[in-house]
Amino acid sequence: MSVINFNIAQWRAWAPGLESVDDWQAWSRQPVVLPGSDAAPDVSFLPAMQRRRLSRLARMAFSVGWPLAEGRQDLPLVFVSRHGETPRTFDILSELAIEQPLSPTQFSLSVHNAIIGLWSIMRGETSEMTALAAAGDGLEHGMLEAAALLNEGAPAVLLVVTEEQPPKAYSTWIDDVPFPYAVGLLITPGNDWQLSLNSPSDALSKTRWPHALNLLRTLLGQQTTCQHAWKNRVWTWQRNP
Repeated sequence: MSVINFNIAQWRAWAPGLESVDDWQAWSRQPVVLPGSDAAPDVSFLPAMQRRRLSRLARMAFSVGWPLAEGRQDLPLVFVSRHGETPRTFDILSELAIEQPLSPTQFSLSVHNAIIGLWSIMRGETSEMTALAAAGDGLEHGMLEAAALLNEGAPAVLLVVTEEQPPKAYSTWIDDVPFPYAVGLLITPGNDWQLSLNSPSDALSKTRWPHALNLLRTLLGQQTTCQHAWKNRVWTWQRNP
């Protein structure tokens, strides 16, 4: 078993129609799949020329991350997305299928580390940044990366987890994105939280909601623990009294 300790100093989250703490409190009490929506978060804090380059996935990441980074210099970033820019990559593949020339801009913005590159440019941030394409427990792998950065002396780490609604063509293979969402966590040293890894003694049932949204429900509720299982790994988040 391995254990890491940390504090969640602040958090922010976005999904279509869910922006404020009250919105998320209401959803957490009665979680439902949100109706399909083209809504995108407000990123008016960015100049219009810069905003135009951002996909909705990027806008979601910026909308939760930017306020948490406000006033902080040299803030490492861990960006986690299992599926990444699926709408962009689908458009590129569709163009290839009909033998059309590809847009270099579309391609450069579709790669998995494009968002942290844009973040670095727009914030003038040169701290260490990592883009993870993890499996179903990407949140926990992102947390391990954040803990390693804290252990190396970072006073805080920004962890952003976000997923876009994939195109319908992917619905046979992608079933873990109930709606577009982004969760940002400002991680600092401390002992408020503990994350441990075990092997399952019994098979745990698959949770209905992605790990990041289940953690958000724990943050907003009275529970002191939540568990996430993926393949042969069981992660336990423990809130210390």
